[in-house]
Amino acid sequence: MNRKAKGKDLQIAYIGGGSRGWAWGLMSDLALEGSLSGTVKLYDINYEAACANETIGNRLYEREDVVGKWKYEAVATMDEALQGADFVIISILPGSFNEMASDVHEPEKYGIYQSVGDTIGPGGLVRALRTIPIFVDIAEHIKKTAPNAWVINYTNPMSLCVRTLYATFPEIKAIGCCHEVFGTQKLLASMLKEMKGIEGVSYNDIKVNVLGINHFTWIDKASYEDIDLFPLYKEFVDKYYEEGYEGTEKGHWMNNHFASAQRVKFDLFKRFGLIAAAGDRHLAEFMPNSWYLQSPDRVKEWKFGLTNVQWRIDNREELLEKGKRLSEGKEEFVLRSTGEEGVEMIKALLGLGDLVTNVNLPNRGQIQGLPFDAVVETNALFRNDSILPICAGQLPWPIQNMVSRHIHNQETTLRAALTKDKELAFQAFVQDPLVSQLSPDQASELFEKMLLNTQKYLAGWNLAQTVTS
Repeated sequence: MNRKAKGKDLQIAYIGGGSRGWAWGLMSDLALEGSLSGTVKLYDINYEAACANETIGNRLYEREDVVGKWKYEAVATMDEALQGADFVIISILPGSFNEMASDVHEPEKYGIYQSVGDTIGPGGLVRALRTIPIFVDIAEHIKKTAPNAWVINYTNPMSLCVRTLYATFPEIKAIGCCHEVFGTQKLLASMLKEMKGIEGVSYNDIKVNVLGINHFTWIDKASYEDIDLFPLYKEFVDKYYEEGYEGTEKGHWMNNHFASAQRVKFDLFKRFGLIAAAGDRHLAEFMPNSWYLQSPDRVKEWKFGLTNVQWRIDNREELLEKGKRLSEGKEEFVLRSTGEEGVEMIKALLGLGDLVTNVNLPNRGQIQGLPFDAVVETNALFRNDSILPICAGQLPWPIQNMVSRHIHNQETTLRAALTKDKELAFQAFVQDPLVSQLSPDQASELFEKMLLNTQKYLAGWNLAQTVTS
């Protein structure tokens, strides 16, 4: 076994390596894992941010509590980062918070509310139009410089990001990672404690079968040891349907932009009979706006939140200040596990133990009845230099119809972005369930405004073209 097979002298290319948050999380997870070591090359369009993270990461090397020894190097070009890479991690913000503010808040002027705005809905679609060209470029660079590297993407819109990588470079070895299913497994573990008094259950002790697409994922089988969790979940939902479930943190959904009381998840279970395996903020956006997102008051009734982009802007300022303190040595980097499984995936791909977890991959039959090549989310088996999707079966027809609608809209969005076809992009836009309340003329007006607000990322588009409303 060579040194890399043992997890030593690895090369990781981090695209988006100037991030405050995801990059720091990776540093922490790597520092806590003693079986891996090597070099992380940080590439970011903000080179100064990558340099700051280089300093932060390298400060960890000499610490006695750090068992995973890594060197960090900021580089000026993507090819420099990719040269010799065994693994590529992608975590970027496509555009700026100015564009995100348009994605989320411009539709509010038309009565369309989005709790996230990064996956579907009018915001998710326009975000995709500016993200897809970036991922085409990334895929081309990987094909040229690191064609055999494993690629782990964390960027949203997840399905379309991964789909673009494969559309550009079909032989790429890429996956999309999302922690939303983990949150549902943690809820089921809490349910066992609440309903059965069974304590100490970790989320990965809950075995689930996963089907769907990212952020609209479903579980049709769930168990803990020899306990089928579906009958218990039905009791749990019946008990907490009206008030919601927040564990010991009552009211925290009002104070945390990312929290909820699980009422959307519970409602979908009552309606469709499967466990919706994403957070309420994401699940709500896949349904007609009249269900959960009709108004801010309606959102409060369902006990989740609308994430205002101003909060993200304010949070960024706090992270910038924290990054400055960390790079100057005025604040110590606190090591804590993120709960993400990227490092565990790397270990499994190096042959350091098998792993089964949920990932986003092109459909090769792992979900029956959904289009071939569409990016779907199921469990997969990670082992030495291979990822094998696990056959998950087929969704019930009512759910499959909803999932299929979003897949076809995503495929239309992809084709529109690749061909710079404004008319085709509008056809996807107007068919999104959140836009369905608008008249064709209103939808056209909103679409034009949102494209104008993101036009600097739409090189080569004929934005003067009038769409058919």
